[in-house]
Amino acid sequence: MLKTPEELRLELGQAIRARRIGRGWSQEEAATRAGMGLSTWKRMEARGPSLVENLINAALALRCEEGLAQLFPAPAAANLDELLQRQAATAGKPRQRAPRRKAAP
Repeated sequence: MLKTPEELRLELGQAIRARRIGRGWSQEEAATRAGMGLSTWKRMEARGPSLVENLINAALALRCEEGLAQLFPAPAAANLDELLQRQAATAGKPRQRAPRRKAAP
């Protein structure tokens, strides 16, 4: 079922609150760690984050920043050729072996 932006914001606010409580922090401590005012933090927990910056700061303070990148995953490859192209584009330099040690005389 599709959710409204308001429903999504409320769910985010509830998740942020649950994470803060799980870490044993007061709202004041969480707000300080996130670099925002206490009233902003309280509003974010009650109504959800209204600014992306506040969401990012809360995620950083609560150590959830890795999850932000997963909000918009890359679309699945349409075929095997496209998958191989993506892998080649993201692959780094091939690994090199360390030089062999010379045998001791």
